[in-house]
Amino acid sequence: MNEGNEHTINSEESKVIPSNPWLRMVVKGVIAFLETILLRLRFEGLENIPASGGLIIATNHMSRVDTGILLLNPVRKDEAALVADKYKKHAIIRFIVKTQPHIWIDRSRADFSAIQAATKYLREGGALGIAPEGTRSKSGTLLEGKSGAVLLAVRAGVPVIAVGIAGTENFRRNLWRFKRTPVTVRFGKPFLLPPLDPQDRKGSLQRATDEIMCQIASLLPEKYHGFYAGRPRIQELIEQNKETV
Repeated sequence: MNEGNEHTINSEESKVIPSNPWLRMVVKGVIAFLETILLRLRFEGLENIPASGGLIIATNHMSRVDTGILLLNPVRKDEAALVADKYKKHAIIRFIVKTQPHIWIDRSRADFSAIQAATKYLREGGALGIAPEGTRSKSGTLLEGKSGAVLLAVRAGVPVIAVGIAGTENFRRNLWRFKRTPVTVRFGKPFLLPPLDPQDRKGSLQRATDEIMCQIASLLPEKYHGFYAGRPRIQELIEQNKETV
């Protein structure tokens, strides 16, 4: 991202920190090289990603390699990451994060400055990657989603695109066995969330959060559905996807 896209807010936590384009190119090349050695990576649905305009990319999160994999997305080079500030302590992850536009967020509190920066970035036409579960799933299945992605989408008035990543939960085990890990990354179709009902804000937040998580689940094999297993909405979405293929 060029310097013109940098926000003028002074605090690191309250702005989108731009990437270094040369560093991004080098790191992306290294990640792509490692991917050919360590993974059997397959992207599906890349044609569903809008090439421009504000967009939330909502994904499940099972492994620390997920960030690097999404960095290989060839469509949106402006994708910023909303990253928990605990990862500042992890040198490799921190280094990879710095190769793309990013916002550090403190998940231990309501981090309004990070939300404000993310909203502004989306309104200016940027793409923002976020894991609605709020943390990495150690069970390898979907956790209950949190409402942050909904608030950002509604406040900024931008569509959401769900992403289902399958296979990264096996990465560490296969690495020690010197085996390549098959990983599939599926992008769904963009969708807009309805405005929140001021008479039932809590309920409408929950329904919208469930919709995002069911959209993600519909892109994953059933064994990953976790907290959302058995939801009728998932099957509805799967059938809809079949009809549009």
